[in-house]
Amino acid sequence: METKNKTAPNTASGLARLWQRIPVLIKAIILGFLVNTVGVMAWPIVGTLLPLPVALIVMIGLLFLYWKYFSGSWGSKATATARKTSFRATKLSPRMWRWSLLAGGLFVLLFQSGLVVTFRLIEFPAEAFTQGTSFYASLSPLMTVGVIIMTSLVAGICEETGFRGYAQVPLEKRYGLLAANVVVSLFFVAAHLQQAWSAPLLIHLFLGSMLFGLLAQSIGSLLPVMIAHTVVDIINFSYWWSDFAGKFEYDIISRTGIDAHFITWVLILVAAAILFSGSIRKINQVRRSD
Repeated sequence: METKNKTAPNTASGLARLWQRIPVLIKAIILGFLVNTVGVMAWPIVGTLLPLPVALIVMIGLLFLYWKYFSGSWGSKATATARKTSFRATKLSPRMWRWSLLAGGLFVLLFQSGLVVTFRLIEFPAEAFTQGTSFYASLSPLMTVGVIIMTSLVAGICEETGFRGYAQVPLEKRYGLLAANVVVSLFFVAAHLQQAWSAPLLIHLFLGSMLFGLLAQSIGSLLPVMIAHTVVDIINFSYWWSDFAGKFEYDIISRTGIDAHFITWVLILVAAAILFSGSIRKINQVRRSD
């Protein structure tokens, strides 16, 4: 018995020493992948095993547990500080919340206007985008809304925790924001390559991730970024990835010519980019003063 009690601590300390020897870059990618995956994969499993709306209720509980653990609120006290740091668990002032939500809203506008402009320049691959969402037709409108919101929440919370939190935070400390953001954004794109719709959106995914990383670092918190990510995905799931909220039916400008619709969305895209950049500068000023 004495030997067994000594073996367990020795094994644990040996694993800890081995983990410490792994380069920060590799550790960050492993942690980000695991933290993201454990949350994202829970929803399809729960949705397969349980009927609606029970699956939605269970998933709300699981997201709550996920949040509490990875934010450092629950679990081992020995790792609580590290988890809080990786989660960017920072209390924001009311002024910071206002500017952060404004920046998040501008990001949503920037990303969606980018999609509209893109699919006026190249053909919108509707079949690839709606692949896997045909089951919405068998659901009531209320259940469809519930599934879309839950899927978006899972992505917004778990992907930001994994990518912009547990992966990016240690990389920022070691290599600086730019290098960390580039690595995480490449990782983020790679994680979406299995999606049928990803091919025409690789640049969008990379730049979107870069802006999310910039926003998270500037604010010092993941919460506003999670909100923006969730809103983006609600729009994506209800419009681009399904026909639930309508269908994109505009033709490419090489056939229609440059029309008012295209010019309007280009102007929205440019304005959103300029205003987003300004909001980041203001957030950095507010953070310094706070």
